[in-house]
Amino acid sequence: MSLLQRWFGGAPEVDEARWVVVDVETTGLDVTRDRLLAIAAIAVRFTPQPVIDLHDSFEVVLRQDAAAGEPAAIDRANILLHGIGVGEQRAGVDAAVALADFERYVARSPLLGFHAEFDRAMIGRASRAVLGRVAPNPWLDLEPLAAVVRRDVRARSLDEWMAVFGITCLRRHQAAADTLATAELLIALWPAVQRECGPTPRFADLRKLADSRRWIGPH
Repeated sequence: MSLLQRWFGGAPEVDEARWVVVDVETTGLDVTRDRLLAIAAIAVRFTPQPVIDLHDSFEVVLRQDAAAGEPAAIDRANILLHGIGVGEQRAGVDAAVALADFERYVARSPLLGFHAEFDRAMIGRASRAVLGRVAPNPWLDLEPLAAVVRRDVRARSLDEWMAVFGITCLRRHQAAADTLATAELLIALWPAVQRECGPTPRFADLRKLADSRRWIGPH
């Protein structure tokens, strides 16, 4: 399928053998105003059980120009959280190149994240602004999925779910480390997902489970 067909000819066929976990770093939490600083991603392959592929990963810092970014893009307090310094931001990759590279990396894979709507919105807004399009890949939020398949657990945040399963993260709020922790959470949830969906769940099955959260309400 050509790029034109992918972007304008309807949703592409999902690659069920390779899912991609995504996390972003930003200048803040306002999806209408703050800027996308970095994207990280890692693939989970199904053989048929899910396995994290450490050799299939992606990471990029988007360039923040001083003329466009004081104080929004170069926020010193925010740097303490994500660790992407002023020099690294200004030496980053051109946004159009970075986002096109990300499109090529994800290809037909469905995308996942914890509180994924924020990641989806930030990547989508930046892509629309610099590329004039938004990739059609479907997204899944692991937070409601976890709540549905493990109703016995009272966790809400990623840190709480990591504690439940004994998952460690080398550096929280660093996109590459967070993607690995989120991928490990998917692996940890998989037996519960299989109990709900059968031995070989498809991506659409997980989305239906996550969507059902609005019917059962928060736990």
